[in-house]
Amino acid sequence: MRRAGRLRELLVAGVVDSFGMALGWTVLVLLAVSRGDLVEAALYNAAMLAGVVLSAPVTGWLSRRFTGRGLLRGAAGVEIALRAGVLWGLIAGLPSWLVATGVVAMHIAAWAGFAGMRAEVTAVAPGAKAMTRYALCIAAVEAAGTGLAALLPSGVDGYPTGWSLAAVFIIYAGSLIPTVLSARRARVTPDGAALSTTLVGHGVTRPASLSGHPAGTQTAGRSPSGRRPLGVSPHLLAAGGAVMLLASGPTLLAVPLTTELHGRAWVAGTAVAFTLGCLLATLAVELIGRMRLPAVLRWSLWGLGMLVGWIFAPTYAVAVLLAQFLAGLAQTAFEGDMDALVAEEAPPEGVTTALAYSASIRALGGSFAVKILPMLVTAQAIGTAVSGAVLILGVAALLIWSIMLIPRFGRRGVPVRGLRQA
Repeated sequence: MRRAGRLRELLVAGVVDSFGMALGWTVLVLLAVSRGDLVEAALYNAAMLAGVVLSAPVTGWLSRRFTGRGLLRGAAGVEIALRAGVLWGLIAGLPSWLVATGVVAMHIAAWAGFAGMRAEVTAVAPGAKAMTRYALCIAAVEAAGTGLAALLPSGVDGYPTGWSLAAVFIIYAGSLIPTVLSARRARVTPDGAALSTTLVGHGVTRPASLSGHPAGTQTAGRSPSGRRPLGVSPHLLAAGGAVMLLASGPTLLAVPLTTELHGRAWVAGTAVAFTLGCLLATLAVELIGRMRLPAVLRWSLWGLGMLVGWIFAPTYAVAVLLAQFLAGLAQTAFEGDMDALVAEEAPPEGVTTALAYSASIRALGGSFAVKILPMLVTAQAIGTAVSGAVLILGVAALLIWSIMLIPRFGRRGVPVRGLRQA
């Protein structure tokens, strides 16, 4: 019952935080579109993802020096100030490069805290089901925040004014308060913090009697086996980043793309469609898991799901709804699937750092995607770019499937553990 209550507490904190983040971020993106165009909106999205990338080494450094309580509270405090500052800076007309710099710093703090929250989820309930449930709750409520932001009354400059603007600021910054409160029960500990348990780095508390080593005898920064704290194959991380590079661009740019293709009125509808897709992610993970497919093959299929609906999006407004429904299902399933596998492979002492790098490598792929896509095609030509990405991912999935069926590969084994992971 204590585990269930703690998991609910983490879910509630994550949901409130993500709703406020999505609400404020969507207002920021819509303002960027009205002030500039798709290129300026893409700049802030790329800056956001660059912050996620940089958050991985920052999280690794922080996790070796602070408890889960300290990391979560510190990251949330910094993020509260930056959320309010970045939104005010854009409204005040500060240079785009300065706003983008604030966006980078804000998301470094945000994703350091997010890695800490996911480590807490792993500590309470390890496995793909709990992680996917957490991911789908986050993704679903983000879609709700996006939809509400699109429906807010706005002035001539494209952003809310008066009481609605004040409410956006309050919700955007204040939604992190539940995270600060939930940090008081954090279980994750840094190196040497737990006297009765064996722990190194920022990881899940394990009984000392299970490790075979007396408490506090490990070498700092390494597990008993001598592995690096990250403990996850770089090939596995690279595969996740590649899927995001090919598949995430249209979904990450859904708000400005939908606005340019069919008008702002459709943004709320796409948010609802994305939410409905998220709600089916856990079921999809369970169904695909029964097929015992290699991890990277599963991820290729999730990538196809993120893309395929966007092929006809420029022509039909309803196709955007289908695209976001499939994207909500596939992206949430992919993130939960990848994080669960990364947490499983990582040593207990490196779970937070490994999860930070998992999100970071996905963000790196997404950052390149949102930066390159507007440079290659206009919004009206997005279907052509998506068709090419679908072809590449489809061929990659067939190649992986064929390789796994060749007997000599089956005997020798693929060097990436995740490739053979069911």
